[in-house]
Amino acid sequence: MMLDLAALQTFVDANRASVYQLLHRCFVLEKPFLLRSELAGERNEFIAGPGGDTIAGSTLDATLSVSQEAALQAPWFYLAVRPSIGRWRYLRINAETMQLDEVSVSQYLRFKESLVDGPGFGDSWPLEIDFDPFGHPFPRLKEARSIGRGVEVLNRHLSGKLLADAENGAHRLVRFLSLHTCDGQQLMLDPGMNEAQAVRRAVRGALEILSNLANDDPFTAVATELRGVGFEPGWGNTVGRARESLELLQDLLQAPDPDTLAKFLARVPMVFNVVILSPHGYFAQSNVMGLPDTGGQIVYILDQVRALEYEIRARLSEQGVKYEPQILVVTRLIPEAGNTTCNEQLESISGTEKARILRVPFRTETGEIVPEWISRFDVWPYIERFSLEAEREILAELRTRPDLVVGNYSDGNLAAAIIGERLRVTKCTIAHALEKTKYLMSDLYWRDNEPQYHFSCQFTADLIAMNTADFVITSTYQEIAGTSESAGQYESYHAYTMPGLHRVVDGIDVYDPRFNIVSPGADPEIYFPYYETDRRLTGLHPELEAKLFEAGLPGTRGQLRGPDKPVLFSMARLDRVKNLTGLAEWFGRNSRLRRAANLFLVAGFVDSEASSDDEEIAEINRMHELMDRYELDGDMRWVPHVDRVVGSELYRFVADRRGAFIQPALFEAFGLTVVEAMVCGLPTFATCFGGPLEIIEHGLSGFHIDPNHGDRSADLMADFFERCASEPEHWTTISQGGVDRVNSRYTWKAYAERMMTLARIYGFWKYMTNLEQAETRRYLEMLYALQFRPQAQAILENTD
Repeated sequence: MMLDLAALQTFVDANRASVYQLLHRCFVLEKPFLLRSELAGERNEFIAGPGGDTIAGSTLDATLSVSQEAALQAPWFYLAVRPSIGRWRYLRINAETMQLDEVSVSQYLRFKESLVDGPGFGDSWPLEIDFDPFGHPFPRLKEARSIGRGVEVLNRHLSGKLLADAENGAHRLVRFLSLHTCDGQQLMLDPGMNEAQAVRRAVRGALEILSNLANDDPFTAVATELRGVGFEPGWGNTVGRARESLELLQDLLQAPDPDTLAKFLARVPMVFNVVILSPHGYFAQSNVMGLPDTGGQIVYILDQVRALEYEIRARLSEQGVKYEPQILVVTRLIPEAGNTTCNEQLESISGTEKARILRVPFRTETGEIVPEWISRFDVWPYIERFSLEAEREILAELRTRPDLVVGNYSDGNLAAAIIGERLRVTKCTIAHALEKTKYLMSDLYWRDNEPQYHFSCQFTADLIAMNTADFVITSTYQEIAGTSESAGQYESYHAYTMPGLHRVVDGIDVYDPRFNIVSPGADPEIYFPYYETDRRLTGLHPELEAKLFEAGLPGTRGQLRGPDKPVLFSMARLDRVKNLTGLAEWFGRNSRLRRAANLFLVAGFVDSEASSDDEEIAEINRMHELMDRYELDGDMRWVPHVDRVVGSELYRFVADRRGAFIQPALFEAFGLTVVEAMVCGLPTFATCFGGPLEIIEHGLSGFHIDPNHGDRSADLMADFFERCASEPEHWTTISQGGVDRVNSRYTWKAYAERMMTLARIYGFWKYMTNLEQAETRRYLEMLYALQFRPQAQAILENTD
């Protein structure tokens, strides 16, 4: 949408009475802020009433339709307008004079601050954080459809730089290739080969040497001869592959283009050792699922590690480099670990050759180890010391620097930023889920939430990590930029204010080429369709039968009186955002759904005394209250969490009974359980907010539900089960649609290939340009020292 202020002012002037009535309607609500849905509701009701037709279809109507928020206090009415994805403008209307003005982001945020803290507060001088001045050296995406495909734009930009300054670009490329070593062995080019023209001649000579040999001859047959003209191992394990690599280099030195550059960099041995950081929660391979702050991220990272190790090993083999790659998952050591292995410093990861979990403790200011689990919201005072100790342990364990450091979640991303900056290695950020969008207006009212959530630390850590990262991985487009109707998680960090702390006028630009979509998958050895009967874990079926139907099974609640009915199944942590209590309430209120299916929940603990997490305890108590209120004990079964092998067969066990999976979260960044359920052949209903909107094609491979309209969602599920009862083939169609969708789009093999491509290209970009800009680095260091560190220290002081 094009925002024409002159046309908008003309309309307002010509329809002053109607515009005033609409504004007055909002003022009398006596709410300082109206969200997009609330603003749309008021606009719709006004248009439906007397005189509303003057607004309908007007320029004002169009402006309101793309406004994400209104901030109001008579006579002022401010609008945050999002004409298109990632592009914002801010307007205000004076209801008395009907004067329309465009205001800066700083002015808009100042007005919001005054509504939170009272008149006059907006005249103070808070710290304004602005990263815009540091973004100009980077190529910026132009189109919204390119968001999340930054590596493609970066590749074109890099090849353009090589072509524009041919001789200097070629020289830098040659110098880059001569820097590569592995375990003391020189790779690619002899360091003495530092002139582009000399390398061009040498390539011609090397190709002449290779021309008389068969493609499948081993590289070792010509290694000595090629070393004589300046070429070290790393070009390929066979003569044919080495020839292809040298021809790609020859083309790059002659006329660079994006495709050739990408193909060539994919052949350069650049990544040998990887460090993955995930400090919070209980990180282990067994007995941790369902514990506080522990869930899908464990599965994600372990599957990620297995896929990455396989990919790195395969590439090194093809490149002719003999080296055993190492991957370290660095997490927190918890002495009071219960029946988990979280108190073990080092643990090998099953299904890998050399990947390990390395655990480093949190320490107090006096150096004592913190023995107990700590909520992810309370970890901030420990992250800096943890990072410094982890750096020492990483170097000792690897006996070299890592080539790539990957952060997970806000705390892991901050640790990755600290370690990556100190070691000067390529840094990747994976947020998974940013808390800022989970908790409504958590930035504006941060002080109300500070005792429990410490958002002052978390949001500042997010800003630092995002702007420190060399590249950012997201699972979906929505995670970055949302939809045409709503802003994305990262986009929400573009401009916001935390009154009394700081004001962010330019924090994150979703058109930054650092953003890349790399969707995870489900482990194909564990998650496979129900109809692959020869792979089924049938020995688990008596146990699963008992979990669903056995009366009086310890640690469970509910008894399914209609065992022949299909099962509506959900599995998640018991926290507010996952919304399992919301699902229980929808089910309890909907008589059609209760007649058509049983509800089966696998979630956390059934006994609140078994949990130490306040939010989980509240959800456990609410679940019991709902089961009592709606008398659900005959239609609903609730059992504690299970491990993922049992969980995978549980998906298929429910599919055998023509059931369905439901993921009712208020917001879900990706939705790994959605992918798991779909690939097991279980028809899936999932939230329309977040990743599932992209994973599922509504009506073809599953269904979208709106968790804000539970009754409608319950009706949709009831419709499905009723239709399947009369048309069994409908269940089969949706089931197979889900399997096909996952197999075509969401696999760990594709994830690992993409991840390594990004590591190589951004590593090359880091060398070819001044990606490590001193100005940005100093700015981030000041933000860390002056904002993050004092807020983190305050957590300990307030606890004491």
